[in-house]
Amino acid sequence: MSDTLPIDKARAQVDEAWRTDILPALEDFIRIPAKSPAFDPHWATHGYLDEAVSLAEDWCQRIAPPQSQVEVIRLPGRTPLLWVDVPATGEGEALLYGHLDKQPEASGWDSDKGPWQPVIAEDRLYGRGAADDGYALFASLQAIRLLHDEGVPHPRCMLVIECAEESGSPDLAAQLDHLADRLGNPGLVVCLDSGCANYEQLWVTTSLRGMAAGDLSVEVLEQGVHSGDAGGVVPSSFRIARALIERLEESATGRITHPALQADIPEERRRQATAAAEVIGGGLAGKFPFAGTTRPNATDTAELILNRTWRPALEVIGAEGLPASSEAGNVLRPRTALRLSLRLPPTVDGETATRAMAETLTDDPPQGARVQFHPGGSANGWNAPGFAGWLEDSLNASARRWFQREAVFMGEGGSIPLMNLLASRFPAARFLVTGVLGPGANAHGPNEFLHLPMARRLTGVVAEALAAQATSA
Repeated sequence: MSDTLPIDKARAQVDEAWRTDILPALEDFIRIPAKSPAFDPHWATHGYLDEAVSLAEDWCQRIAPPQSQVEVIRLPGRTPLLWVDVPATGEGEALLYGHLDKQPEASGWDSDKGPWQPVIAEDRLYGRGAADDGYALFASLQAIRLLHDEGVPHPRCMLVIECAEESGSPDLAAQLDHLADRLGNPGLVVCLDSGCANYEQLWVTTSLRGMAAGDLSVEVLEQGVHSGDAGGVVPSSFRIARALIERLEESATGRITHPALQADIPEERRRQATAAAEVIGGGLAGKFPFAGTTRPNATDTAELILNRTWRPALEVIGAEGLPASSEAGNVLRPRTALRLSLRLPPTVDGETATRAMAETLTDDPPQGARVQFHPGGSANGWNAPGFAGWLEDSLNASARRWFQREAVFMGEGGSIPLMNLLASRFPAARFLVTGVLGPGANAHGPNEFLHLPMARRLTGVVAEALAAQATSA
């Protein structure tokens, strides 16, 4: 692309497209409360997901290059999926992914902002779903349109835009099965639903963690009794729950000790973590609102990056059996139940980890307490295939052209379950996973925003990656 389209011209065209075509559509998109099915069980009746898909379909019909196919796939009992098929002008096939469903509203928005109210301030578009990740459809198709208008060869481009990602993508496998005869053999998969550590550089996601979850229940009595009468005789259900968790997690350090939950960290990922740490500095720990004098788990940023991306981490995210302090009598409680969420290294199988948790937590419980573990679902992580060759060359070159700085390759700590689904479907594909969820973007929370300059630059990066693929053969 760089040989045929000067960067100043490309940047001007992308900026104009965002100003006149994309931004108005995203503002209309924000106004639609298209919550994911997990948060709106009556989505089919409410019609907001259909409204979002209709908006996107109309925009694609207008922007897609001639001869493109734009279709909404509706399978019985499943959320709609938007399919866009753009004919090739060069070699290869590419799959570009996005989603239109949103997280719920959340409380705490600034008085002049709201989840369904688009507000632009200081190069930020506030509102639910624009950054996570409604913009992906618009940026991806505009990247293709840029290449088409300038006569730059591009592969066949297939856009798959789902409506249940925030619910764990339960419909996507069936939808891909339905499209199997049309999907071909993509050599590149693009996903713009990831994060970045700053808005001044291209951040390429190299891995994602998996997750294992479940409810640990410890019962010691059939009913609560006076703590003065039973204390010292009847074991505390909370103490036993602590002891069981200690089998997984070293309480003094937070280190997960169970070998089935560990993974060897590839040397390449260690080198990338060191390079990323030089860019981030203290910004990784510094972005979190620590209370008082709380310190992070390590002082070395590279180690924090590896902790966040390649090492398991446990959190108790909910509890039952604990009354509110204002209602707590002097009772030895009969039961403590804790909801556990364990982030897993990218290469640890989620189902295997869940079984290991269950066996470890329930085997030979202290003092014969009644202990149960109910799995709450799992997800596998993802480790990107190699970038070396045309994709790495393109990303490094486009980072310098669109950001004037080097690209940074780093894992992310969250989970995107669909990445393993796509990787298993297309084992020969290269993956470009990146995104706009950087400092303060606050996806899922109040004041979610899309950093507009970052989104515009990523549009250019995607265009250059597609152009590189089309000429790589």
